[in-house]
Amino acid sequence: MRDAVTTLIKNYDVAGRYFDRNAIDSLKSYFESGTARVQAAAAINSNAAAIVKQAGSKLFEELPELIRPGGNAYTTRRYAACLRDMDYYLRYATYALVAGNTNVLDERVLQGLRETYNSLGVPIGPTVRGVQIMKDIVKEQVAAAGVTNAAFVEEPFDHITRELSEQDV
Repeated sequence: MRDAVTTLIKNYDVAGRYFDRNAIDSLKSYFESGTARVQAAAAINSNAAAIVKQAGSKLFEELPELIRPGGNAYTTRRYAACLRDMDYYLRYATYALVAGNTNVLDERVLQGLRETYNSLGVPIGPTVRGVQIMKDIVKEQVAAAGVTNAAFVEEPFDHITRELSEQDV
């Protein structure tokens, strides 16, 4: 797993270049937002179960066909699997948020997710909507925790939804 710093170093090393002004500014921005990233992660961590529960409730309220007979979240086992997956996305989005880099999402979530969902015939639309709902809840939780200028919170969730939306799973 790479973070913003190791990714930047790798890119400049591969090119055989010293850091330029853009690299220095990028590092400065990452380090200046470090405390806010950790505070945001702490807010998510302390409320993770509630975030997943609230997001699941809202998702199933918006898309009740998912929990009806024949729906992908019908039966207790499938419902629990849906919430488990939402928790999984939330946890890895938190890792990416702290790292300031979405590579962990690509390496540990999205690649395996595509294969799994393809084999199980899981529709991607509700998954994308669930991640979007979690993003909104997380933004509220982070703001309530007193983190200001937390635009970085959206990045990992947007990356997940963008990558899943661009794939025909």
